[in-house]
Amino acid sequence: MSIDTALPPQVELEAPPVVVSEHTLTFDGFRYVARVVRQGESVTAPLLLLGGSSQDRFSWIRHQAALLPLCDVVTVDLPGYGDADQLPPRYGTDFLAAATRHLVDALDLGEVNLFGGCFGGSIALRFAQHYPELVERMVLVGMTTTVPSEYEQAATRWLGMLDEGRYEEMAGELVARFMAPTGSGTIRRHAAIGRLIHRQFVEQTPRQFEMAVADHNRRLMRHEWYRPEPVPAVPTLVFTGEHDSLTPPEMGRGVAAVLPGAVFTTVKDADHLVHMERSEEFTDLLAHFLTDCPIDSLPYCTPLECPSATG
Repeated sequence: MSIDTALPPQVELEAPPVVVSEHTLTFDGFRYVARVVRQGESVTAPLLLLGGSSQDRFSWIRHQAALLPLCDVVTVDLPGYGDADQLPPRYGTDFLAAATRHLVDALDLGEVNLFGGCFGGSIALRFAQHYPELVERMVLVGMTTTVPSEYEQAATRWLGMLDEGRYEEMAGELVARFMAPTGSGTIRRHAAIGRLIHRQFVEQTPRQFEMAVADHNRRLMRHEWYRPEPVPAVPTLVFTGEHDSLTPPEMGRGVAAVLPGAVFTTVKDADHLVHMERSEEFTDLLAHFLTDCPIDSLPYCTPLECPSATG
């Protein structure tokens, strides 16, 4: 009798289906919307993404495919943003951090991997300060401890433009503020991304302009962006694009310096919009960090720094 020692043909396992659920929630009388995307078993805690003022719960769809095999992806339009209820500027970062806590409790997320980009970084850090037991890891992108004075001056000008209906001119200024000037260095997809976000700004409805420009910037100027309260000693990564002109790398280093054990790096060939210009590398960096894989030799990043250890 002969024995067949040939290996069986390899069978490609079908990927688990992607399951998307939307949740309309209410916090302190304000309606907001959360989006949860799942695909099979997770290997790390849910990733809760808090984006900037012009990003909504759909802004991260291009990144989620590479992250779903690792964890559930949760995005949200908090009160005052996206499809949520308008939020008067008297409500600040403390309120938005508390709304985020409400989201975590309502969806029974438990500990989360917390991501904050630009304005979302301010909310994420306040959340970590107030609810440290709910944070497993933290990532802050395009973050600073102070709102640059140049931005405050520009925001005051934008409010005047909004009152006068000068939307096209205001959109041009917004693009110029968030993107590095031509000649700053090599920036992937710089011109294409500039055209894209200009179109996104111009196509906003008057309500969207009112929320994302008027209410948001009044909120920024009325409330503390950063407060030096205790921060949990959880693994923390701070990064931005190497040519970021809105929140330059030295500001990111300053953030990392006040967070226990935080590390800092920049992504090459990108500016403040690193998540769009180098979306694959951006997602790969997140995936490495969220699974405790080394990030000190990634070819698209500058050398890893530990500012808090030397500050």
